[in-house]
Amino acid sequence: MTPKKKRRDAAPAPNERAQEKRVGYGGNDRSGWLAHLPDSWIPYVQLARLSPPAGLCLIYFPHMFGILHAAIRQKSSLPQVLSTSVLMLGGSFFVSNAIHIWNDLIDAPLDALVERTSKRPIPRGAVSKPAAVVFTATQAAGAGLFLACLPYPLVQSALYALPSMVMWTYYPWAKRHTSCPQLVLGFVLAWGIIMGSLAMGLEPFAIGPMGYGMKPRMDVSTLCLLLASTLWTMIYDTVYAHLDLKDDIKAGIQSLAVLYRDETKPLLWKLLGLMITLLVVGGITSGMGIFYFVVAVGGAATSLGMLVAKVDLHDSESCWWWFSNGFWSVGGSITGGLTAEYLYQRLV
Repeated sequence: MTPKKKRRDAAPAPNERAQEKRVGYGGNDRSGWLAHLPDSWIPYVQLARLSPPAGLCLIYFPHMFGILHAAIRQKSSLPQVLSTSVLMLGGSFFVSNAIHIWNDLIDAPLDALVERTSKRPIPRGAVSKPAAVVFTATQAAGAGLFLACLPYPLVQSALYALPSMVMWTYYPWAKRHTSCPQLVLGFVLAWGIIMGSLAMGLEPFAIGPMGYGMKPRMDVSTLCLLLASTLWTMIYDTVYAHLDLKDDIKAGIQSLAVLYRDETKPLLWKLLGLMITLLVVGGITSGMGIFYFVVAVGGAATSLGMLVAKVDLHDSESCWWWFSNGFWSVGGSITGGLTAEYLYQRLV
């Protein structure tokens, strides 16, 4: 019998869909809504990593943590929370575009050496480096417009954003200079908590009496949330780094995955334990209730515990599945727990 030909319009099998998504995370996605765009647009959309929008969501999650945490602390109104969430989503969109383009611009020589990333727009020659520089500048300018919308003078808001600006600029070189680029990435992503809090009108830093002089102080619960979010990124990005471990070793790209290799799981368990401890301490110091501890802390602990326990770091497909699904459940758990806590405290 002659085998049946596969229909072109047939839905892809689950493993094919997973492979398509994995290619998309590599910066060469052409599926879904991208298929309806002009060919000349596609490399720029790929460069900004808009499909799938995982990078945008990972940037936006910490901003939401900061918004909701501040809303609980100062009993903010629901309209303020919603309007600030929309504002931060717009800002996160332009920040995500700018940092992905900048990262690919600097990383192009390294991306060309790694199989999964070798087809990104710059390595394959679809976007020139001068065009990428201009594209980065336009997206950074867009982010700056949203920065001006915060409820503080622009100079003050810019000073708050300065650490993230510096670290985002440096991040592409971190994998060349240090074995812990995940720490740099974790810190700069978690800084969204500071910006989300600021957007709600709650300054996470304060200058006041401390000892014998005037010294800067930081809210303990905000600091705990910031550090916990940093550790969260370190965990999922280390799993993600195992996708390209062999290529990274050959190319001289550094990461926690390269540093620890077969000893990565013990490290991940330690990071997870410290992260959950920080979430608990932050919840206690800010007077959080049952919804926060059950949904946010419990959900994050369960999701990440399953990831660390079940992921096979020697199997790229396993690393891919747990990374691409794991960060949604953790981010959703923390956001959901903070949201439930905010709504409950609004009712009582």
